[in-house]
Amino acid sequence: MEIKEAILRFLEYCELTKQLSPKTIKMYDHYLVFFKNWILQGKKNFLVEEITDETIRRFRLYLSQSYKNPFKGPLKRQTQNYFLVALRSFLRYLIRQKLKVISPEMVELGKKEERDLKILSEDKLKSLFQIIDTKDEQGLRDRAILEVLFSTGLRVSELVSLNRDEINIASGEFSVVGKGRKRRVVFLSDQAKDWLNKYLKIRKDPYQALFIRYSGPKNKEGLTNESLRLSPRSIERMIDKYRKKIGLFRFGPHALRHSYATDLLTHGADIRSVQEMLGHKNIATTQIYTHYTSFQLKEVHKKFHSGNK
Repeated sequence: MEIKEAILRFLEYCELTKQLSPKTIKMYDHYLVFFKNWILQGKKNFLVEEITDETIRRFRLYLSQSYKNPFKGPLKRQTQNYFLVALRSFLRYLIRQKLKVISPEMVELGKKEERDLKILSEDKLKSLFQIIDTKDEQGLRDRAILEVLFSTGLRVSELVSLNRDEINIASGEFSVVGKGRKRRVVFLSDQAKDWLNKYLKIRKDPYQALFIRYSGPKNKEGLTNESLRLSPRSIERMIDKYRKKIGLFRFGPHALRHSYATDLLTHGADIRSVQEMLGHKNIATTQIYTHYTSFQLKEVHKKFHSGNK
């Protein structure tokens, strides 16, 4: 089967049979089309049955040594692995279709680099929150966004998809659908409830989106829920604006999710509960945060080790 046709059928399978999210399908499309374009250089077509372990080896070398993203430069090892994971899933599908292709196990992933998580201390979080001028509606919105992100550990994509009628501020809990369409319950802190209430009470618009934009282009056909809904990129720009004001290192919305997880662990939460609240499929993903709470172990050592008496 030609690679163009095979990729098209795989994406249809992901949508119709696997019922993967549009975002996941879009990423598969990106990585596999990238592979197709690389393999078709100077060729009109290429059969998936012709993919060999040598093909995979050369592709990995290209990702590692030759390719440079026009905006971000050389690919990080984790990003290289995203291409290979998509290729693995593609090959598994082809085998299910009884095509004679190489085993997905031949596509080995590179060893992951140690992640350098950007985490905000309590003092830095306090400075970030307090720098926001909350005298107007936009300022109240910005403060509410940061409070909700830190209180719930939501991904920014989950946050911007929320509607007003989905949030129960009184009970301080609501459910969201995260990666893999997995539903989980998240909780609002007293501070988050307070600022969210202040923001929603001042809003006089009829729009359902929990967080809306106050600048940018106007829709010629009239404003709608979706045209006014705040985007992930807008939240990134908003955070960047405030962190510059207080001279903090560069970070994005996900740093608040990291800070949320380490805050829970630092104050005694068990890792299984944190895993559930973050919506992590595997606990190994959550365990990375334990490296950032090691100072607690230092205090235990100082308190109980006989050499410190």
